[in-house]
Amino acid sequence: MSQDFDLIAEIREDQGKGASRRLRHEGKVPAIIYGAGRAPRKLAFDHNRVLQQLENESFYSSILNIKVGGKSQAAIVKDIQRHPAKRRVLHMDFQRIVADEKITMNVPIHYMNTESAVGVREGGGSVSRLMTDVEVSCLPRDLPEYFEVDVAELELNEMLHLSDIKVPDGVEILELAQGPEHDQAIVSIQIIKVAAIEEEEDEAADGVDAAEGEDGEAPDADADSEGGSEES
Repeated sequence: MSQDFDLIAEIREDQGKGASRRLRHEGKVPAIIYGAGRAPRKLAFDHNRVLQQLENESFYSSILNIKVGGKSQAAIVKDIQRHPAKRRVLHMDFQRIVADEKITMNVPIHYMNTESAVGVREGGGSVSRLMTDVEVSCLPRDLPEYFEVDVAELELNEMLHLSDIKVPDGVEILELAQGPEHDQAIVSIQIIKVAAIEEEEDEAADGVDAAEGEDGEAPDADADSEGGSEES
């Protein structure tokens, strides 16, 4: 069972981009909550508190308690919009949940014993994490905080698949529900061919050298931009 998080919210009545900008300037995050057969409700949260909660990996796969005044609503986070360059949350979407209705969530995968795996220790390979989370369907009470996958016995050039994840009762991996052909690889141990990478880099460098002038200087970059407009 995933752990609970409490989020204190306030109802917001204003709508539109202007209202959302004002909230952000006040240090708040505009949000919306919907689902469970009820009308959507616009909310606002303290931005700093939200950032603190988002630092915990479990926040994204846990049941959240949205508290407004004296009432509390169980919900899960469905979408988070972030600023592309700043450490800022722009908007959040939450879905209400009820105890007897299944939910779909992405649950993180924790790989155990990656440094002591047979393929690493004896084969000199490196662990490649092909998946970091997996989408599941279950009742809220059965939602796992994360899955543990032990790679201790994984040998060189071997891999584990979705079907190797130990799933508790009541939890279904949606990809596997589509048939055995969807049993994708989640982790492998392979030799990283560093020599081949270095050779490709050397060939690329040789191509750059050949394009330079006889005096060893690269062509003037400004020459190609003459007559062009300046960046704003």
